[in-house]
Amino acid sequence: MAANEEYVLQILTESSLVTPKQLEQARSERTGEQTVVEVLISQGLLTEEDVARSLASHAAMDFVDLGSMDLNEELVSQITRDVARRFKVVPVGMNGGALVLAVDDPLNFDTFDALHHLLKRETEFVCATPNAIRSSIERYYGASDSVADALAADGVLGGGEDQEGDAPIIKMVTMMLLEAYNLRASDIHLEPLEKRFRIRFRIDGVLHEMNNPPKKLQSAIISRLKIMSGTMSIAEKRLPQDGRIQVRMAQGKQIDLRVSTVPTSHGESVVMRILDKTSLSLGLPELGFLSDDQEMFEHLLKLPDGIMLVTGPTGSGKTTTLYGCLNFINRPDKKLITVEDPVEYQMSGINQVQVNTEIGMTFPAALRSILRQAPNIIMIGEIRDVETANIAINAALTGHLVFSTLHTNDAPSAVARLVDIGVQPFLVSSAVRAIVAQRLVRKLCPKCKEPAELSEADMISLGLDASQLAGANVMRGAGCSHCKNLGYKGRMGIFEIFTIDDEVRHMINNKASTVELRKRAREMGMRTLREDGIRKVLSGMTTAEEVISVSMGDAH
Repeated sequence: MAANEEYVLQILTESSLVTPKQLEQARSERTGEQTVVEVLISQGLLTEEDVARSLASHAAMDFVDLGSMDLNEELVSQITRDVARRFKVVPVGMNGGALVLAVDDPLNFDTFDALHHLLKRETEFVCATPNAIRSSIERYYGASDSVADALAADGVLGGGEDQEGDAPIIKMVTMMLLEAYNLRASDIHLEPLEKRFRIRFRIDGVLHEMNNPPKKLQSAIISRLKIMSGTMSIAEKRLPQDGRIQVRMAQGKQIDLRVSTVPTSHGESVVMRILDKTSLSLGLPELGFLSDDQEMFEHLLKLPDGIMLVTGPTGSGKTTTLYGCLNFINRPDKKLITVEDPVEYQMSGINQVQVNTEIGMTFPAALRSILRQAPNIIMIGEIRDVETANIAINAALTGHLVFSTLHTNDAPSAVARLVDIGVQPFLVSSAVRAIVAQRLVRKLCPKCKEPAELSEADMISLGLDASQLAGANVMRGAGCSHCKNLGYKGRMGIFEIFTIDDEVRHMINNKASTVELRKRAREMGMRTLREDGIRKVLSGMTTAEEVISVSMGDAH
């Protein structure tokens, strides 16, 4: 837009978006290669959307909000990635037989002529903001070639020799891994369907379909991933396989992935879990604890002995919370040992033991051995059977602080779960100090969240009335380039913390039901998962939809 900037400024002035005085001041404050329009935007006098709408109106062109649009695979494939990046265009629809393309400069007639000539078909144009165009190209066509080339040149750690003829596949796989990392995906799903090879990224707990490669490349891509692992057989396609991949990026960072393959009707399905080491250093506020819960939790972490359990379904962030606990209490005067299956993250200053059932290194066997290592604090990845539970309880009763996880829906149910697997009630009451249940909700993007109001349906679902909204700070995510137009960025926990006091111990010894324990916990001030979620909705940290979706069983 710099080539015809004076014409653009004339249009903006005629549209009364800026005054001549503001224009002259912006000219005087311009530095380097900065344009006057960029100065006006940086000063808050204009937005990209203001400029785009004004220019679109002048050119008799429609304006579209790309951030609110979901484009399908067939539409995106109408132009190649190279064309999209070269001309900064995105296909947004069809009008009869004409392909409708979004452009960021409705005055660049050279681009229109070039696209007419290149595509050899009828085209129509609409206008979008430059930022929205960039975000959409990244979202639907992937990371830039320059970044991928840098990564490929820097090398990939893994087994096998690369043949020159495989270079396009190597580059494609490398770009996919880099894009997943840049989008903060936790999982990459490669799913062979009947007529296509689908790729989806799980971002903040939600699966998003990406730009899919041709079906004919399915076998080559999966073989490349197996070669990168160094331990998986490319010849074996009938049995499940597991492996690990390490990718070194150009910036010096390293991506670790846990790979799993399973044979399906149309080929091998691959899931890769991206092991994000940044979660190891999370503090309690980053995990989602509000100040009062954080104070209670820190008190529990300072106890000299006993068991603290973290409960919830698979994927609810239990392991991350345990690592956060260990990070909080990891000091030179304490010896920490973990027993995990598998050891996903290497933590400095902590002795981590890998379970290996094939050679008899089970959870119970590992626990019996590490107790002779005189640890102060023990973390058990999961209590799965009565033998593991009893050893953990005995460790707690002999002066160790023990952390572990269970699969239960809420905190009071963990007591019944331990009794069900065979632990005596008096041992449960003697050893367990606290039980924390948790779920994960998406956090609103800090860059684009804006004030909002709760709908009547949400208020009914959350059990709120108008009086409880006094002083509330309800927000919604508008969507921006920072969050890839999702409105959310990152996740946090919602918690219920059940502390065991003398009254509760007496109830457990008398085999009280989960309903009775829950009633007692509520009398002691325990907030439910939904109630903690409501606090975070009213504080503008997440949305009602997120809390309702993960706490359906906790409704009033």
